[in-house]
Amino acid sequence: MTEKHIPVLLDAVLDALGDISGKTIVDCTFGAGGYSRAFLARGANVIAFDRDANVLEDANILMDSFGQRFRFIASPFSGLADLDETVDAVVFDLGISSMQIDTPERGFSFRFDAPLDMRMSPNGETAAEFIATKSVAELADVLRTYGDVKKAAVLARAIKDALPQTTFELRDLVHNPRDVAPVFQALRIAVNDEMGELEHALSVVPGLLNVGGKCVCVTFHSLEDRIVKNTFRAWTTAPGDPRLPTVAAAPFELIKPAVPTQRELEHNPRARSAHMRGVIKSC
Repeated sequence: MTEKHIPVLLDAVLDALGDISGKTIVDCTFGAGGYSRAFLARGANVIAFDRDANVLEDANILMDSFGQRFRFIASPFSGLADLDETVDAVVFDLGISSMQIDTPERGFSFRFDAPLDMRMSPNGETAAEFIATKSVAELADVLRTYGDVKKAAVLARAIKDALPQTTFELRDLVHNPRDVAPVFQALRIAVNDEMGELEHALSVVPGLLNVGGKCVCVTFHSLEDRIVKNTFRAWTTAPGDPRLPTVAAAPFELIKPAVPTQRELEHNPRARSAHMRGVIKSC
C-alpha cells in the first residue's frame, strides 16, 4: 500500500496508548489507514470508521492482511453510538486528509478548478447546494464561526448572489487572498457537520471505554481543539461541591498533551497546527 497520507503525531499517540497488544482500539478516522496499521502492528485489534468511500481499497487490504483483527465500518464516527461492545481506546485524527485535499474532483481545494463539492461522503448536500439553500445571514455565520472571516456578511452576500458552482468561481469571489483558505475551511466544516459529528461521538465515548481505557484526539482547528479540551475538562473534574468534605473522584485523568516536534514538521508541514490531547478512564 502506498503512503497517501502521513499520519500526524503517530508516535505521540502510540506513546499515549502504551501497550495495546491484545486490546481493542477504535480508529475513528481511518483515512489511508496509517493509525490502524500502526495499532495492528503492535498487536491490537482495530475497529475503524470512515465515511469516505474512497478509503475502501485500503481498508480491504487490511481486512485481507489481518482478518478478524481488523473491522471496517463505512460510517461517520458518530456511528460509535451503535457499537454494542466496550473497547480499550478510542482515537480521533480530526480534520481533512491529504488524500481529500489533493484529489481535485473532491472540490476541497482552491488549487484546482473542480465542482464545488467538499463532501466527505457521497451523501448530503454539496457545498454548491449548501450555499443555495442558506440565507445570507446563515452563510455569514458559517464564515464567521468556522473561518473567522473578516467582513463575513459582505462576502456572504457576494457568494449568495453569485451561487458559485466551482472552486475557482468561489475563490474568485474572495477579494482578500488571506480569506480564501478560511472560506473553504468554513464551508467544508459546515457541509460535513464536523463539529456536530465530533460532539456526538465524544458524548458516547465514556460509556464505550473499559476502566483504564483511553480517548486520544488529534486536532487541527481551534474549534475542534476547544470542543475536545472542554469535554476532557468536564470528564476530569470531580463531581460534587468542592466545599463538602467528601467529593466523588473524577471519572477520567488527563494524559500529557503533545504537539509535533521540529523533526516531524520538517517531514510533514501539514502537521503544524496539530495538537494531541488524551484522557484515561479511571473509574
